[in-house]
Amino acid sequence: MDRAAGMSVRLKLTLSYACFLVLAGVLLLASVWLFLLRDVPDVLAKPPPGGVLERSVLVRNFLPAAGSVLFFLLLFGLLGGWILAGRMLAPLTRITDAARMAANGSLSHRIRLEGTEDEFRELADAFDAMLARLEAHVAAQRRFAANASHELRTPLAITQALLEVARNDPAKDPLLVFDRLHAVNARAIDLTEALLVLSRADQRAFTREPVDLSLLVEEAIETLLPIAEKRRVVIIASGHISRVVGSATLLLQMTTNLVHNAIVHSLPERGPVWVNTGIHAETVVLTVENHGEKLSPHLVSTLAEPFQRGTQRLRNDHAGVGLGLAIVKSIAQAHDGSLTITPRPAGGLRVTVALPTPPDPAILAPDQRRGVSPLGPRPR
Repeated sequence: MDRAAGMSVRLKLTLSYACFLVLAGVLLLASVWLFLLRDVPDVLAKPPPGGVLERSVLVRNFLPAAGSVLFFLLLFGLLGGWILAGRMLAPLTRITDAARMAANGSLSHRIRLEGTEDEFRELADAFDAMLARLEAHVAAQRRFAANASHELRTPLAITQALLEVARNDPAKDPLLVFDRLHAVNARAIDLTEALLVLSRADQRAFTREPVDLSLLVEEAIETLLPIAEKRRVVIIASGHISRVVGSATLLLQMTTNLVHNAIVHSLPERGPVWVNTGIHAETVVLTVENHGEKLSPHLVSTLAEPFQRGTQRLRNDHAGVGLGLAIVKSIAQAHDGSLTITPRPAGGLRVTVALPTPPDPAILAPDQRRGVSPLGPRPR
């Protein structure tokens, strides 16, 4: 944006200091006149020995001296103000330089302003924290773009290879090629839809409305029941009416991802999958636990990153695209909530999503305000 040139802040502060100092001098000289010279008579009836004490004489001697003092105060104010303003604005200069470096793409630079806590130190620390978040966000976006490109390139490369094989080998069964192409295309569609959901959650481009998480758990379990039965996984759902404000579509996607992830990573012989909803203090909590392989805390800390998978499982019709928990985390954050992933000592995971309760009690259902309405438990 083009702006008209103006005085710098340092020059403005210098002039302010100088004007204030001159004004203080004027007030001081005025007080001398008010309290001393005002009481001197114009003409004395009896002059004092050795001289004439008259107001006119004192005024003639006082005014040049007063002018010299004011001139000295003006010069001293300009010089001292310029130096003081420079020292005061030095931290702001460092912050400005850091902002210019960040605008040019260097997000690794930090101000690290020394000294005691003051307004400039607080501003510098806030700016450093913002740069750290921006650097982490940009790094995550770059990793995400690279991983997404890799994941999207894989089905395209497989499709191209299948088409070349079909063209070069006319005797090959076309139905087999079609089946493989269908599977590869379905995976590419799933990945694209997951990326769109993730983008929508990150942008918070959705309409907020009252939603009962317990009903979403019911719907997600009904949807995933065939997969659970195929894998002989028992699902136990329990909880209370847990109403939040948000997008029913995204929250259903979040719940479905959690339950699906628990099913496909579960070891049925070790125990069931538990799904629970409840209200704790000022949050609504959705908890999903399963019995699976033991995972290290370091590996668990990376599971919510895009395209991270907890185990080296074989690719199958329910292997997923590595965005399940990343989508859950984005949806939770878009609803001002949080995602916590904890490894269970016996194996498996405990995944908890905490969402804020609605701020307006009027939107809560009457039965929720009265008490608790249990869902289960009941095996699936």
